[in-house]
Amino acid sequence: MNLDFSSKLLMFHNRLLKVWKHNSKIARKQELTCFRFYDHDLPEFPFAIDFYEGVVHAAEYKRRHGMEEDEHEAWLQACKEEIATVLEINAAQIFMKVRQRKAGRQGQYEKFGVEKAEKIVGESGLKFIINLTDYLDTGLFLDHRITRGMVRDLAKGKRVLNLFCYTGSFSVYAAAGGAKSITSVDLSKTYINWAKRNMQYNKLYNPEIHEFIEEDVLQVIEDLPTNTFDLIICDPPTFSNSKSMKTDLDVQRDHVFLLKKLLKASTEDGKIFFSNNYRDFQLDRDSIPALTVKDISKLTTPFDFQGKLQRSCFLIEK
Repeated sequence: MNLDFSSKLLMFHNRLLKVWKHNSKIARKQELTCFRFYDHDLPEFPFAIDFYEGVVHAAEYKRRHGMEEDEHEAWLQACKEEIATVLEINAAQIFMKVRQRKAGRQGQYEKFGVEKAEKIVGESGLKFIINLTDYLDTGLFLDHRITRGMVRDLAKGKRVLNLFCYTGSFSVYAAAGGAKSITSVDLSKTYINWAKRNMQYNKLYNPEIHEFIEEDVLQVIEDLPTNTFDLIICDPPTFSNSKSMKTDLDVQRDHVFLLKKLLKASTEDGKIFFSNNYRDFQLDRDSIPALTVKDISKLTTPFDFQGKLQRSCFLIEK
């Protein structure tokens, strides 16, 4: 290992130590056991690193690093050892992957690892199944924990629709909040089954009021009954072109069409949580026929994502 790399690794160590002490202290005060503590803080070490109750998920942002394959593997191993040293955990508890940019949302469904490593983690008194090896993400988006809490607070007695539901964390929160009914929709069979498992694990699943639909959201919203849902959560991908879809989805191009359909399906006092991760997203407020459109992006950004989160979140009231 050359001197230049050793000095850079020391920089990485020192930065990790600083952010770990800071974020873990805040997490303890907030009684959080899952949180992010590093996100591309140093350009030479482009990782997003999350802590999940004793284990670490570290995703390297894909870049042109100029290293040969063997050299890159050695670099990753050295980084893993630094993370283990700082957190005082076994390196075997650190799961690393390259976060490649894939065309469309279908990339999320493609497996990365060979051996499945699942873990049950807690958040706000609820339990969620995460997968540390197989997919692009773990199954629990930590940046939406505040938004999930808002949904739980509003859910009592409400008819809830969760679109692009992923692994159903919003549905679990809505059920915990006493929702009258919950309809969860996602194109992926993998995620629909995962969402149902999360609901079952929390002993909240009731087939009479909890419906899981494996279908293209763009097709489902065409047939939504008017004035039906009191609370809608819609967190679409930036772009999706799955072979299972009749047409592709572009969140910037299609968000007005999407929101008009959802507003039609909302009750008179209905609320819509609409979010997406498109960095340059611009909401076309003048084209949305809603009484109130409130940007709650900052309000719903947790401490561990401050200044790093490229996500828009809106609360829309009919």
